Amino acid sequence: MAQFFNLNTDNPQHRLVKQAANIVREGGVIVFPTDSTYAIGCQLDNKEALMRIRQVRQLDEKHYFTLICRDLSEISTYANVDNKTYRLLKSLTPGSYTFLLTATKEVPRRLLHSKRKTIGIRVPSCRICLDLLEELGEPLMSSSLILPEDSESM
Repeated sequence: MAQFFNLNTDNPQHRLVKQAANIVREGGVIVFPTDSTYAIGCQLDNKEALMRIRQVRQLDEKHYFTLICRDLSEISTYANVDNKTYRLLKSLTPGSYTFLLTATKEVPRRLLHSKRKTIGIRVPSCRICLDLLEELGEPLMSSSLILPEDSESM
């Protein structure tokens, strides 16, 4: 069953953010705004939701996903970050950048680049996205929302 929430972009309604977080916790897939575009996402450890995203977007097994994190401290749980990288991340986040970093063992293997063991990581500045991440208490596994019929015109 699909649900649509119309959230205020500057001050998202907490009850709607909480409902969206509950959908994710219960294994659902959500579409949400980020700094640059809309994304489709699910809980990090949910294989079935990941397969639904692959099906909706018509993605193969070689497509890599991004972890959307709340802040820099959360990034260090999922990626190896040295001092130089940390300074770069600090200067460019939050924002619309996705960084390819060497993943830690906390990242499920199915989300890693098979040879490089990297993961895309992002810290958004979008208020809706940040409130959703805060409510969840964990990162979202995501991909840009480009539907199959839209990708043909790109």
